[in-house]
Amino acid sequence: MTTPVLAVADLCKAYAGSQVVAGLSFAVTPGTCFGLLGPNGAGKTTTLRLCLGLTAPDSGQIVLNGRAIPAAAQQARARVGVVPQFDNLDPDFTASENLLVFGRYFGLSDAAIRSRIPHLLEFAGLGSKAEARIATLSGGMKRRLTVARALVNDPDIVFLDEPTTGLDPQARHLIWERLKQLKAAGKTLILTTHFMDEAERLCDRLMVIDHGKKIAEGSPRELIARHIEPQVVEVFDESSGTLPVFVDAHRHLAERLELSGDTAFFYCREAGALLAALATADGLRYVHRASNLEDVFIKLTGRELRD
Repeated sequence: MTTPVLAVADLCKAYAGSQVVAGLSFAVTPGTCFGLLGPNGAGKTTTLRLCLGLTAPDSGQIVLNGRAIPAAAQQARARVGVVPQFDNLDPDFTASENLLVFGRYFGLSDAAIRSRIPHLLEFAGLGSKAEARIATLSGGMKRRLTVARALVNDPDIVFLDEPTTGLDPQARHLIWERLKQLKAAGKTLILTTHFMDEAERLCDRLMVIDHGKKIAEGSPRELIARHIEPQVVEVFDESSGTLPVFVDAHRHLAERLELSGDTAFFYCREAGALLAALATADGLRYVHRASNLEDVFIKLTGRELRD
């Protein structure tokens, strides 16, 4: 049996009497991408900080790279890269200097770091920005440089806390491709994200948490098959006011129905009869699609806004 690169058992952390992480247990297999999903305030970032030894747990066990956390966190982090939720690049340095200085924290020689810098910048699509000051980089460029910085020590495990936040679609696809390359090279990725398509594309296994507790775990396909009907029909009211009447008359055609504002979500195993009814309905638009990970996320954590 393969030894996990990260094993967490009964992990708990509270702040001011409020339980932020409440008995989490999970394990991450080497060479895979493990995703941690949840609404704002669910405990994702706190869980990552606990696993890295940056925050002390109230109780529970963490083993990272074969070392107990937080007791041996410094030694464990020698082979770990981290992309934090918010960029913290040094504005006084160029892109190359940021990588150079960060590499020194791992005890690497300047010569070793300099030999890696061109590859890291190309990896992030910043090959022409080696001498650029941080203030001259766009938000997306800064984010990509932060990803490159996390790889300066050639880590075995990379923690990524919402790595593509603020990136345009082209940059997101670039980072996705690069992360797939890392995994193909045997690296282990531990990812938090609010982009469900990102999790579906990258993750081999996912854990959904809310209020610090695990509420689901499995591969993306397993979670979709387990929790959601295979077809979804989203019906929109075009200001005609006919949606409530349509819903009342046709709710029996869905296994499950959700209403959100002027939209009705019909979750179906067979959508033929519903689509036939919609073909002759006035004042309504609809989208017929396969169910996805976002449907799972909404079902498990709710549609209400989290701050």
